[in-house]
Amino acid sequence: MKRFVLALMMVFTAACIFAQSDLQVLAVVKLNKNESITVKQLKTRVEVYQKQTGSQISVKDRKKVLDSLIQEKVVVQAAAKAGLTVTDSAVEEYFLQTVSQSIGKKVTEQEFEEIVKQQTNMSLDEYMKKQTGLSVLDYKAYLKSQMISQQYILSQKQNELQQVFASDEEIRGYYELNKTSFVWNDMIKLYLVNVPAAGDIEKARVKANDLYGKLKDKKISTNQLSVDSKKEGSGFQAGEALVNKSQLSAQQLGVSYGTLLDLFEKEKGWVSGLEERESGFLFYTIIKKYDAKMLSLSDVVEPDTTVTVYDYIRNALGKQKQMEYLQQAAQEIVNELTADSKNVEYKKTDAELDKLLSW
Repeated sequence: MKRFVLALMMVFTAACIFAQSDLQVLAVVKLNKNESITVKQLKTRVEVYQKQTGSQISVKDRKKVLDSLIQEKVVVQAAAKAGLTVTDSAVEEYFLQTVSQSIGKKVTEQEFEEIVKQQTNMSLDEYMKKQTGLSVLDYKAYLKSQMISQQYILSQKQNELQQVFASDEEIRGYYELNKTSFVWNDMIKLYLVNVPAAGDIEKARVKANDLYGKLKDKKISTNQLSVDSKKEGSGFQAGEALVNKSQLSAQQLGVSYGTLLDLFEKEKGWVSGLEERESGFLFYTIIKKYDAKMLSLSDVVEPDTTVTVYDYIRNALGKQKQMEYLQQAAQEIVNELTADSKNVEYKKTDAELDKLLSW
């Protein structure tokens, strides 16, 4: 019994030591207020990086993570001192954009939680911790810090940023190097009319047959269909879609690739049959046809638009150069803020720091 009690005491003592170690303060950021960074906070952030990389990181890299954590808090404090903030609603919107991109469709947080539950049998918190090392609440706090930091950097470098753009020489040089990627595939522009079943398939059938007959007999134009579809209680949707000669386009249209190839043989004005699907009824007509070609700098990137290849490259290169400038500017601002000992106090350094980071 004595040995058992002694073993319990040793375990309890070890747990206390680890807990105390986690509470050790590594640095204090005090530009706008005193904010400590503990071993526990660093462990959480290191776990995030390890989730991203899929491997354990060294003590040397953990120091880099500590530096990034200090830099982040310094910039957030500088932003607060300058009166900059980000609303919770903006963070929620950014969070939903992030998760929507990850699954390929726009969702609410509740819808995302249901998808996660169905596919992984995990709660949203469990899933986020597995993916990022952070709970939903902590991940949103991380996003908020990132958003505030970006806002502050932009506010400090807005005038200089406006002077960063792609030159004509850079645009033309990029085009020459990537000329073969600027092409049109064979394309057709369809006008689609969709009549959802909405729980009453026979009512939808009557509506679809009426619309189909009018378009087929040229008793109604696609322009009028567009106007009518926007009316309250119209019972149908209508609009244009640009379709490439590709397997993906066939899947998106809900037809076989062979059927899509046949479609490309049809003439402008051809009207499909009325298709009954699980969700309702669909029919379409060919508005325009476009032959494959290599695009010059003056050609538009997409049919019936105004953005030329030159404009597209200018915008893309400009954004790339601005991003590179902002990364450089952010590092300069961070270096300036952290170099001032009044803003950051390092509590642990050298061998003492190495020991604390060797968990």
